[in-house]
Amino acid sequence: MTIKLLIVDDSALVRKLLSEMLSKDREIEIVGTATDPYAARERIKQLNPDVITLDVEMPRMDGITFLENLMRLRPMPVVMVSSLTQKGADVTLRALELGAIDFVTKPKVDVAGSLADYAEELIAKVKMAAGARVNARVSSPKPAVSALHPEKRHSADAVLPATSGKRVLRTTDRIIAIGASTGGTEAIREVLEALPPDAPAVVISQHIPAAFSKPFAERMNRCSPMSVCEASDGQYILPGHVYIAPGDQHLLVERDGARYRCRLSSGPHVNRHRPSVDVMFRSVAQNVGPNAVGVILTGMGDDGARGLKEMLEAGAPTIAQDEATSVVWGMPGAAFKLGAAQHVLPLHRVAGEVLHLTADHPNGKLAHG
Repeated sequence: MTIKLLIVDDSALVRKLLSEMLSKDREIEIVGTATDPYAARERIKQLNPDVITLDVEMPRMDGITFLENLMRLRPMPVVMVSSLTQKGADVTLRALELGAIDFVTKPKVDVAGSLADYAEELIAKVKMAAGARVNARVSSPKPAVSALHPEKRHSADAVLPATSGKRVLRTTDRIIAIGASTGGTEAIREVLEALPPDAPAVVISQHIPAAFSKPFAERMNRCSPMSVCEASDGQYILPGHVYIAPGDQHLLVERDGARYRCRLSSGPHVNRHRPSVDVMFRSVAQNVGPNAVGVILTGMGDDGARGLKEMLEAGAPTIAQDEATSVVWGMPGAAFKLGAAQHVLPLHRVAGEVLHLTADHPNGKLAHG
């Protein structure tokens, strides 16, 4: 099944680059381009595309205003094309709130060798968008889409070796570990909004570029009763606080006596990602064990599935978001198929289940026993 794509961008160079990259894939047909939202509106009526790539900043009407109108009048899969700036990050996160499926950054035409990798990412995200749920509520037909796998794909072993045998954990502090990718920024927001200010500490790995993670943490801090920050190396992990992995760094949980610290790593990409959910989950399995709760939310690919299984084997209860409420049921679906998820729940029930799993012990503490 061919995916009909409309490219909306005011830059002739960007329209040309995107068209050349995407037209190389036989499953994608560029049915048209538009220079601004007004032209895009007419093209949508004429061409009935399956997916749109949409520039964030355009003349006459900005991409956000257009997206808001589109999602109200004719919801459809949209992949945003964003600049790696503070403004670009803020606007892109707002676009994801409004229902955009995912985003790519502007292509770097001056960096040798970068366009091939960019094209691979762009093609994968357009194909994924064609089968995703718009706003996680409206179902679309799902073409067969497989995650990209480069020739050399690292596992979590590249950053943190696996260990055998159970550790005796003397600390009683609980930690909630959450991993997500496509659609995850909004899924995470819904979970954090429902957690009280004195909930156990939360560590999060969301696949996101380096320029976006701090604005994302700031946005979550404004809407969550808990205190949310971008994690820093060596930072103590405390109840009532949320620590989001910086883009382009792995977040690990490390024991420091009876306490926990954030440890950041610039080790190899794992499952094509840094931060990797598998890396974070493995560190939680090894250092927190049964005092943790693992949660895997919507996302493309399978990062986090094996790490969630390791958490389960270490005695931690585990949760996966269900297919019906996931924008893309790649990561949680892989965890389910691997037998890593004890509970498979719609998004609106995830926070409640996490609280249920920690409710017997005030301040997220387990009784010694």
